[in-house]
Amino acid sequence: MYKIKLKKLATLLSLVCLVSTGLLYASERNAKGVDVYTTAKDTTLRLQLTDSKSLKPRVQPTEGEISIFVNPNKRFQKVLGIGGAITDASAEVFAKLPAAKQTELLKAYYDPKEGIGYSLTRTTIHSSDFGSGSHTYIKEGDKSLKSFNISHDRQYRIPMIKRAIATAGGELMLYASPWSAPAFMKSNNNMLQGGKLLPEYYDTWATYFTKFIQAYEAEGMPIWGVTIQNEPMATQRWESMIYTAEEERDFLKNHLGPVMEKAGYGDKNIVVWDHNRDLITNRANVIFDDPEAAKYAWGIGFHWYETWAGGETMHDNLALINESYPNMNLLFTEGTVEGFRADRYQYWPNAERYGHSMINDFNRGTVGWTDWNILLDQNGGPNHVSNFCFAPIHADTDSGELIYTPTYYYIGHFSKFVKPNAQRMSTSSSRSVLLATSFVNEDNKMATIVMNQTDKEIKYNFFVEDLQTILTIPARAMQTLVY
Repeated sequence: MYKIKLKKLATLLSLVCLVSTGLLYASERNAKGVDVYTTAKDTTLRLQLTDSKSLKPRVQPTEGEISIFVNPNKRFQKVLGIGGAITDASAEVFAKLPAAKQTELLKAYYDPKEGIGYSLTRTTIHSSDFGSGSHTYIKEGDKSLKSFNISHDRQYRIPMIKRAIATAGGELMLYASPWSAPAFMKSNNNMLQGGKLLPEYYDTWATYFTKFIQAYEAEGMPIWGVTIQNEPMATQRWESMIYTAEEERDFLKNHLGPVMEKAGYGDKNIVVWDHNRDLITNRANVIFDDPEAAKYAWGIGFHWYETWAGGETMHDNLALINESYPNMNLLFTEGTVEGFRADRYQYWPNAERYGHSMINDFNRGTVGWTDWNILLDQNGGPNHVSNFCFAPIHADTDSGELIYTPTYYYIGHFSKFVKPNAQRMSTSSSRSVLLATSFVNEDNKMATIVMNQTDKEIKYNFFVEDLQTILTIPARAMQTLVY
């Protein structure tokens, strides 16, 4: 009889313990808070902490309410990084700044606490249009590549990259893209105006990549990887070179891949395409369906300029590639707002173009996102063919002042809170007026980015599993919710 009572007592105590543990767990979850950082048009809000709310047990939302739902149990791709490009143009402008402004710029981009914590960088293999002129790393006509040297880059670009790496904490993912092979290697004998790589120089050009990697790494700048060709279907008035899908496939399969492997760089990542979202599926199908080519490819890179022909941005093509080739990665390699105008430094649609692209690209499986020039001057350059564009930060080289555009803050809503190896989580919005995406970092800190595309303030429910809070986002604003 006593044994039965003792057993009942033990069972009762166990139940009390389980219930109290559950209540404690629920209490901890209910005490969980959300910090809200906001950037908004027609306000002074720029990545500022504007609200802190606690999460409480959820209530079924009505159809008339606007809601965002996050399910941390459903996770997708891991983030490689978020950043921008250090071009010759950026480095030339940087060199003209006073020392204090140079430090300010580097901290603004690369310092994870004082700045927005950029974690990746793109640079060019010799010149692009963004710089004061064209150049290569060899003497024209040097088929042996014996004259190869990067002394040109040591003047401005390399010092800036090294300082960026140091500001980022000693580590910064760096990848490189060529705009054109040297003129003598091309069908048009010109670095500009398109043209094709002549077959007799396929291996020579592939070796050029390895020499670039070797030279940069000798300077203490590890190279994560390369893209095969910037915009291989665009004949531009600046440095450009054309590959059909089949030509790029065969160059990768028979030349670049094997040459890099033989040189000891088989561990470097090779990114194909590096052009717009419009023709990206064709390029993926041709290259990735060939096992001998695909084995050398890490993934596919893309830009956002398909809107030049009219119509909307084509993010669904990214989703198709993600579904068709789940072992291949998607990397946004370039985007900028064209047609620089000094009276549009604070033009809000420029920033919204970034927010729209970043949210939609990540939600379609993109693992990394790279802006174009991190710094340009008060003319949108230097650019040796007058293709002047915007950057998130401009420098007035006459006054030495830095000009921060809304784009800097919109990118910062991602890069400051979403770190390498963060994983995207299931996120949905009940109304198209709010765009949203979410990530969980390695330290389990979560971030949801919300963009209001309307001219009206919006009140919305924010749900995380079985918890919720009610938030408000100003008109034409971006928010990052950290929890």
